Amino acid sequence: MSLYTDLRAQRKTFIYHGYRFGADFIEYEFSIDDEYYFTPKWEFDAALTEGGYDRALAERAAFSLGMAELVSYWKCMCCPLVEVRCGGLDEWEKGWWKKLYFNGLGEFFYRNGITPDFNDFMEISAPLPKKLPARDDRLSGVLVPVGGGKDSVVSIELLKKAGEAISPYIINPRGATLGCAAAAGLDPKSIIGVKRSIDPLLLRLNSEGYLNGHTPFSAVVAFSAELFACLKGLRYIALSNESSANEAYVDGTTINHQYSKSTEFERDFREYCSHSFGSGAPEYFSLLRPWSEWQIAREFVKYPQYFSVFQSCNLGSKTNTWCGKCAKCLYVYILLAAFLDDDVLTGIFGCNMLEKEELAPMLDGLMLDGTDKPFECVGTKEEVRLSLKMACDRRRGALPPLLKRFCDKFPDYKAVDLGGYFDRNNFVPEKFLPLIGGKA
Repeated sequence: MSLYTDLRAQRKTFIYHGYRFGADFIEYEFSIDDEYYFTPKWEFDAALTEGGYDRALAERAAFSLGMAELVSYWKCMCCPLVEVRCGGLDEWEKGWWKKLYFNGLGEFFYRNGITPDFNDFMEISAPLPKKLPARDDRLSGVLVPVGGGKDSVVSIELLKKAGEAISPYIINPRGATLGCAAAAGLDPKSIIGVKRSIDPLLLRLNSEGYLNGHTPFSAVVAFSAELFACLKGLRYIALSNESSANEAYVDGTTINHQYSKSTEFERDFREYCSHSFGSGAPEYFSLLRPWSEWQIAREFVKYPQYFSVFQSCNLGSKTNTWCGKCAKCLYVYILLAAFLDDDVLTGIFGCNMLEKEELAPMLDGLMLDGTDKPFECVGTKEEVRLSLKMACDRRRGALPPLLKRFCDKFPDYKAVDLGGYFDRNNFVPEKFLPLIGGKA
């Protein structure tokens, strides 16, 4: 019997008991069989709740944020029943959440050797929701989630050109996120900085060998963004997810490390907001969806004021450094190497990553068809190959080992033209399309 089936036989019910929504915090209460209790918490500036915000919408968004949070705690024992004792869900919403959990946990299931069936991996029970009242939709301004990497930088710079009032949204502010907001010249008072805390019991259970793995965190970003955009009275939520986030990671499957950044999730989330929040709720979309990661990198290098502050390495996030050893560092280095010389790049990363022969397996996962991509937020293999080709053409003299490896693997590579790429499967509002080369 596997750990997954053994735990499910012992632990039957995951319970969403409720939440407390105070002036400057939200605290959730979950449990497994009324035995293991979790109380994750969000903290924020009390000024956000002092205005005339839509309380009914904020309550619905806060409850929904709890639904997005609970999967991180559910996964440690994977109880067959999720019992919701607060808020409310209709049948359509129950199906919506099951789909998010199932697809968003695809990597978790794969890496733990679990092959679940959609119909029976989870049952959700919940009371029916109350109908929300009609709301005033006369809102303005844009909330932009800022993670400290290049993508949100590009969104901010494009929206600045459009003269939009921007509120950077930062979860657990750190050097890179605050540094990017400062480099953008944004008023520090415009920042919505919130603290998200994980219950220590979950960390303890993880250390004791209970099930653990990747969850759809960008869904947490989405629902929390709806909540805080509501509190601040903002009209739009502009994500920075690109078309490249749609590519599968495991060859021959649909497993996607970035599922909750995909176009499919964006479409589903917009439908959820329409169904569950109604008209007048902040509109969620990804400004960069029509572009590839390569195009975003091409735009990013126009703004050297960010080079010393941006950072998107997960391993180095606590110290605001690039670790120089992971697939995310290697991927970003390769993208930027298409447009920047190594003296600039070593100033950013602290090393020349193209010299690191020990990263050859990671490179293969990033560029070779038929191999699994590293489980990091990275773009398509075609983008990587194009960037490597451009990096080779840009450098004179002897090529570093990883560029030599690319040339050996693709001796006759013909570069694709991504310069005019535009994914029309997007939800960018008409008023913003000219910013990314579309038509209003």
